[in-house]
Amino acid sequence: MATHSIPAPPPLTAVVVVIFTVVEDDLHVLLVHRSEAHYAGYWALPGGLLADGETLDRAAARKLLDETGVHDVYLEQLYTFGELSRGDGAQRAVAVTYFALVQHEQVRLAVRTSWQPGWHSVYKLPELAFDNNAVVDYALRRLRSKLEYTNVAYSLLPRQFTLSELQQVYEAILDREMDKRNFRRRMLSLGVIKPAGGQRMAGAHRPAQLYTFTKREPAVV
Repeated sequence: MATHSIPAPPPLTAVVVVIFTVVEDDLHVLLVHRSEAHYAGYWALPGGLLADGETLDRAAARKLLDETGVHDVYLEQLYTFGELSRGDGAQRAVAVTYFALVQHEQVRLAVRTSWQPGWHSVYKLPELAFDNNAVVDYALRRLRSKLEYTNVAYSLLPRQFTLSELQQVYEAILDREMDKRNFRRRMLSLGVIKPAGGQRMAGAHRPAQLYTFTKREPAVV
């Protein structure tokens, strides 16, 4: 007598957001401490299942707002991962990932007794749930590439900043020191920043000129 296997259920669709910021000259990513039995006690990227009738972009923006309290920042779809580990016997899931860039001073992390969020240095991450380390690595490579031909750093800085502050952001992302004179020359030649018409005192040093981005929206240079 012929037997018929039960077809596997369709994969679940989850949205995961890699949220980067710069804290004290170091690139950080937002993680959530899991309270569920599956991967309990592990840190993981913020994410969740796609709601009925919800678009991917709206789900990512909702998750970003829920975790950080900010919106209208750089947010881009990153990659679709179909093989992220969910543990033995777990239903297959497709994870559509995004990455976002937020200014640390504007963030108000969600306050809750479980699933607590926290910032972690990208360069000192523990083992994350669901193979999320691979997602962070992929997002970091994309971000570094974006620095070469876009103005994405605008989302990590206040409206007015010094060239030293801008260089610190670049160095945090690239994880290397840069020559101050060459960096200044390159940034001014690209046309992505312009003088803001003011100065800022920095301790006993000379006042530093303030700059602003010519556009505070994604642009190719």
